[in-house]
Amino acid sequence: MTLIIVTASILCLVLLITWLRLNPFIAFLIVSIVCGLLLGIPVKSVTGSVQKGMGDLIGGLLPVIIFGAMLGKLVAESGAAQKIASVMVSLFGTKYVQWGLVFTGFIVGIPLFYNVAFVLVVPLIFSVVYKYKLPAVFIGLPMLSALSVTHGFLPPHPAPSALVLQFNANMGLTLLYGVSLAIPAIVLAGPVYSRSLRQINAMPLKIFQSEELPEDKLPGAVNAFLSALLPVIMLSATAVYSAFVPEGIWKDITVFLSEPTVVMLITLLITTCTLGLRSGRDINRVMEIYLAAVKDIAMVVLIIAGSGALKQVLTDSGVGQQIGTALNGLQIEPLVLGWLIAALIRVSVGSATVAGLTAAGIILPVMQQTHTNPNLMVLSIGAGSLMFSHVNDPGFWMFKEYFNLTIKQTIRSWSIMETIVAVTGLIGVLLLNMVV
Repeated sequence: MTLIIVTASILCLVLLITWLRLNPFIAFLIVSIVCGLLLGIPVKSVTGSVQKGMGDLIGGLLPVIIFGAMLGKLVAESGAAQKIASVMVSLFGTKYVQWGLVFTGFIVGIPLFYNVAFVLVVPLIFSVVYKYKLPAVFIGLPMLSALSVTHGFLPPHPAPSALVLQFNANMGLTLLYGVSLAIPAIVLAGPVYSRSLRQINAMPLKIFQSEELPEDKLPGAVNAFLSALLPVIMLSATAVYSAFVPEGIWKDITVFLSEPTVVMLITLLITTCTLGLRSGRDINRVMEIYLAAVKDIAMVVLIIAGSGALKQVLTDSGVGQQIGTALNGLQIEPLVLGWLIAALIRVSVGSATVAGLTAAGIILPVMQQTHTNPNLMVLSIGAGSLMFSHVNDPGFWMFKEYFNLTIKQTIRSWSIMETIVAVTGLIGVLLLNMVV
């Protein structure tokens, strides 16, 4: 009966979001409370479990998400992302412009949240399409595959960051592993798969092209690249350095500097000067940019908090251990199981964030029993959360409308691309699990 209640609760969450179209945060709270009561948590304790779950998860994650959103907004507003794109296209030339766009998408996608990055890079894609008379989907899909992979695989994006915290993983190692998986996933789902899409005749809408900043208003190339990549550089460098430093004061300092909150705060302070004040913006304008970023990311924070409430209810009710024992009895590799759960929720709900965070609460007991590598589990669930985006995913409709495609064409291109990313990610995780 316990497993039936939990299964019904997950299905109810899916129906509330997809059928009744409730806000995911509201849906999470409803399901968490009802699930807790059905599982035997006393009435007077249910709200306490919900509040504890939200607080424990958001407490350590909120600064990373907020600082990440602020950085992404400043990178966009300052023209740094536009500068990065221009440099990459000029470096790769006309013949390899697709590969230049892919690399640009990867660089831009690391600090930027997906929707912001999508709107930012689409004008660049269209300008290349119009200038060189190339098929829009063939040129654009590889770049967008890079944005999708960074969104699902790499911190400091919300879902991977939340999973790192829930699984007590190492954010620096997860980032390093994630990059190693992201590259083959992007190549297969982007440039390789897009060769079969040349025949799609898409006429992207010109009204969606945003106005670019003049060249003299853009930051320098070095400034743009270093500012956008500073969190990646710091997280990676401290992760590698701490592995070779003996115990002592320098080890403690390295551990302190490797904390994601500290990394993002340092990055934001530096970029406030390099991309904000040095670009002619006064401090008030920079703070306005940061305020707008917080508004943009508010709902993502609430969804993550809601997922923490459901996780805590399952933990407090004691059902977590039962689920872990039952699933472990299926004799399925935990990394595959985590991927499969996330993939099924993704296909049902449409949100990669909801899929990843919901799967995390279910798979955690299995991880604890099997001592699964937490860094790889973050990536496995992240890959599964990207599985087969379709009509219940806003990203599906953004791609369809911007590129002026039919639903059939969008499934043929966008949905299959996401599926290739998800499957490639799982294969990469299993291969890494053999050597780490």
